[in-house]
Order: sequence, then C-alpha cells, then structure tokens
Amino acid sequence: MASINDVVIKVATVNGTGSASANGLLRKAIFRMGVPVVGKNYFPSNIQGLPTWYEIRVTGEGYCCRSDRVDIMVAMNAQTYARDLAEVEPGGCLIYDSTWPRSSLLNRDDIAIIGIPLSKMCNENFDGARARILMKNIAYVGALAALLALDLDVIKNLLEETFADKEHLIESNMQAIHLGYDYVMEKFPCPLPAHVEKLDKTEGHIVVDGNTAAGLGCVYAGATVGAWYPITPSTSLMDAFAAFCRRYRNDPETGKRTYAIIQAEDELAAIGMVLGANWMGARSFTPTSGPGISLMSEFIGFGYYAEIPAVLFNVQRVGPSTGMPTRTQQCDLLSSAYASHGDTKHVLLFPADPAECFRMSPQAFDLAERLQTPVMVLSDLDIGMNDWMVPELEWDDDYVPDRGKVLGAEELEKMDKFYRYLDVDGDGITYRTFPGEHPKGSYFTRGSGHTKYGAYTENSADYQEVLDRLLVKWETARKLVPEAEIRYSKFNKAAILTLGSGDGGCKEALDRLAAQNINLNYCRVRAFPFTEAVREFIDQHETVYVVEQNRDAQLRTLLVEDIDADQDKLVSVLHYDGMPLNAGSVVDGVLSEIKKGRAA
Repeated sequence: MASINDVVIKVATVNGTGSASANGLLRKAIFRMGVPVVGKNYFPSNIQGLPTWYEIRVTGEGYCCRSDRVDIMVAMNAQTYARDLAEVEPGGCLIYDSTWPRSSLLNRDDIAIIGIPLSKMCNENFDGARARILMKNIAYVGALAALLALDLDVIKNLLEETFADKEHLIESNMQAIHLGYDYVMEKFPCPLPAHVEKLDKTEGHIVVDGNTAAGLGCVYAGATVGAWYPITPSTSLMDAFAAFCRRYRNDPETGKRTYAIIQAEDELAAIGMVLGANWMGARSFTPTSGPGISLMSEFIGFGYYAEIPAVLFNVQRVGPSTGMPTRTQQCDLLSSAYASHGDTKHVLLFPADPAECFRMSPQAFDLAERLQTPVMVLSDLDIGMNDWMVPELEWDDDYVPDRGKVLGAEELEKMDKFYRYLDVDGDGITYRTFPGEHPKGSYFTRGSGHTKYGAYTENSADYQEVLDRLLVKWETARKLVPEAEIRYSKFNKAAILTLGSGDGGCKEALDRLAAQNINLNYCRVRAFPFTEAVREFIDQHETVYVVEQNRDAQLRTLLVEDIDADQDKLVSVLHYDGMPLNAGSVVDGVLSEIKKGRAA
C-alpha cells in the first residue's frame, strides 16, 4: 500500500442514498488537517438506484488529477462488489458491511478485508429507514477516520459548522462516527500503514468546483444577464451565478434586483437572448454543453458575422449525440471553434482548473467586447463538477471591464457619419454603439450580406471585403488571448502539449517520466487562436506528444489548421473513455510511442 499522505480511497455506493455528504465530510476533514486532497465523483445520469463512486486522493505532493490506483475500497454496493474488489491495489484493503454474509468466492489473498457490521449497528441505534441509511454512510466515515488516523475534533468541528442551528444532528452524526470509529479501533490494527498525518500545505487554498468558480467569475466580470437551458453538466454554473447574484446584485437603496436570469425554452432561444442583451450593452452569457453548442450554432454564426459580443461556457461531456452525460471529455474543440455554417472562427479559452475558470470569466467578457464576437470558455465535467484544491480566488476591486471600441454620445456628436463595420484602426475591429445613446449611432445589425458601411449588399467584392476584415480581427485576437503555459526543463528534443484539465495528469506524468530519465518540455495552450509562442514551441522540438481527451485528435487538428504546425512532429496521446485523465495514461502513451522509435 502507498505511504503516509499518499493514499486513494474509493467509496462505492448507490446513487440517491445520501453518501455525498459523508464523502464530503471525509474529504474536508483531510483538507482541514493541512493535507492536499482531490475529490472525483463518478455518478450515473439517472436520479437514483444505479452505482456511483466517489474517489478521494490524498496527495501530499499536491497532484490534482485522478489516480490510477485504489488503496482502500469501501464496498457499499452489492451489485458492484466483484468489480470493486478487483480494483484494489495489491497490499490495499477492502471495507464492507459485514451485516450480511459475503461469498467466499469474493475474496483476495493479497489485500486486507475489513468487515464492519454497519447496517446492524445503525439499525440498533437509529430510528427510521432513511436515518439508518444516512447514518450508515457517516459510520463508514468514522471507520475510515480510525484507519487513516484522522482527527475526530476536526470532524466534530465540521459537523458543528454544517449543522450550526440543528444541534441534535451534530449529536446523531457524532454518534454514527463513533460507531464506526470505536468498532474498528477495537477489532483491527489502527492506523493503516498508509494513513494521514497533519501537514501545512492547504493554507491559502480552498476546495471548489469549476462551475461555482465560473459563476462567481461572471459576477466579478460584471455580467448582469444570464440565459440558459438546463443541461448536464453546466446547469450548476447558472445555479451558482444566481446564488451569487441574490447575495451581491441587489440595489442597496431599493433592494431591487440588478440582474436578470432567464430559463429559455431551448438552447437556440437562450443564445438569442444573450446576443440581444449584449447588443443592448449588458454583459450576458449562457452555460451549456456539446449538444447545446450544436443547437446554438445558427445564432453563434450570427454573432460572429454581425459582430455582437457574447460569452458561452461549454462544460464538455462525452459524445457523440447524448453520449454519456455524466462523464468527461474534451470532444467539442472543433465544433466550438467552427460553430455555425459558413466560414467562422471563434475564440476559445481553456481553463485547467476552477481557479482558471474564475480568472478566465472576466477575460472572456473583456475579449468578447474588445473583439465584438462570441467567446467560448471550454471547461469539462471533471473541472466543472468535481472538487479541486486551488489557491484562494482573488477579487480585485480595481478591476474595470474592458468594453472595447464603444462610441459615446459626445464622440458621436463630433462625427459626420457613423459606419458600424468600417475598420479605421487597421486591426479588423470596428467601432460600435449602444442603442439609445445618440441618433447618429443608429445602424442595422445585419446577419445578411453587408458592406463595410453597414448597408445591405449582394455585391461579391463588398461581401468579400468584410469577410477578409474578419480574418484581420482574428490575427488581432491571436495577440490578445491568454498566452500558453510553457516550461523548459532543459534542452529536450521532445515535449508534451495539452490543454484544459489535461494539465494535472501531464504534469504528474512529467515527474514519473523524469524518474525514468525521460525528460520532456511542456506546453499547455490556454486559448484558440494559438499564439506565436505555441508555434515557436513546436518548431523547437523534434517530437511533440499532443495529449487530449477525445478520439479524433481534435487539438492536433486545430494546431495544424491554425498555425500550420508540422504534422510529422505531432504525435497523439489520446484518452477518451469518459474518465478524467490520469498520469498513468500519459506515461503509457509516451512510452508506447518511444518504443516505436519516437524521440524522447
């Protein structure tokens, strides 16, 4: 089994049995002891009744990706017992409810088997079927507290915070904790060789999911209008935005709301509302996922051609079609980059964790208004709905939204004539106005053919002139988007390149490969279009392993298409089973390519 502060616990339960609170309590207790911890929830797309798993990775080294092993399995679901047993690492242990007999066939000689009569104890100590089920979950937290040497005072403090106004629940939960704790302390050697010891590595950090962080980021960015149609896994982003707005977006004198949140009848209507609000001058956005992007495509193209700012959050899930709604991938890169019919190119931002979801939210709104175009933030389910430890989010009161090239009444009054689509600065970005600002600022917003003066046209040359200007704006965007994260460990002939949530797995893989004397440089792209630094990074290496979470190597395709990257240098390392990327997948992929003769 793993060493101190390096242990992976996986809890196998049934969806809808209330285990989330218990698992959260366990994760928070470890975090409060100063030890970095990661929480991954693997849940089905139905409401209740199907298997669900929650994985807690205790990582003193501070790694943030899913592990590729299980040290302790808490097997609370008879349906998945055989599968759960098989996942345990040799030398690890399996915990099960010994209230009921276990088949002798379901055994392993290379792991410890710990039976705890959880149901029996809870049936004897608590009244009501629901309470017994819930307290059984809390009881296994107590058992794990004994095995892992967790501080019971920390657990009690967490319960006191959770149930501050319900003292009886504090007492009942602590009773359940002690049922599991005391039984294990009496019956088994404690703690396990792999356990938790206090550190000081969590100070200045929080645990948060990406959707919550992005929702707060939208408030920080000055967004006042949100329109959406519910879809897993993005709905909680709007829920978070609404909650923060209710708390912070009310007029202090009148108490009236200073925001608008609208659930539309479908995704197309939602993006239409967002475009309308932005056209009027309000910062507006919509959260969605891959199927939503497909349905929004017509209006996304309108926003691109009519040059209307908009922000979209695409929390990616598994496709094609409905796919697996509660699993993660990075499979919407191409559909987002070129959404809509005709020649379109859209600015994309790729956050790596919840902290970047927060920081990239105001960046997305600023870019959308500076460039006057839809901008998409491509997160994924792993980032959006799982529990990440990140540095505390910083709120800068001096932040001023960048509204871009907006002409006010005073400027319009001095002009002879305003032309909406005329590029006067040579950067492809024209000037715009807000409705009602000044009569001279009025114009037709055209999704049909228009000239640089804003007039309707079917003249070929006039149409092409506008389309060519949009390419100039695209090159301007290349200079404005966030720069890639690039690390040179030394002069290496080979490197790893990734994006988004691939960051954690790739960085851990770099450490593992270095331990085998395989040293690689690193690049994480943070935006599309790719910056010049990305082009230079690829040019400086003989082999670049492109790590991404989709089947068809979509990031590699974008690199070739956008910056004419040398295809022969780009070697795909693909992970697309719907589970979050782990370091083992990257290491295995790189080593496999090296065996084929690729440089390292």
